[in-house]
Amino acid sequence: MIRKTIFAIALAALGLTATACNTVDGLGDDIKSVGRAGKRAID
Repeated sequence: MIRKTIFAIALAALGLTATACNTVDGLGDDIKSVGRAGKRAID
């Protein structure tokens, strides 16, 4: 019973970590896109 609980908690933590990485990666891409657009507007 305890092993199943620990496994479930570990699986949930892995899922949350993977989701957070994807979100941060997407945010970085958005910031790069805004920077490129600003540079094009200045040029």
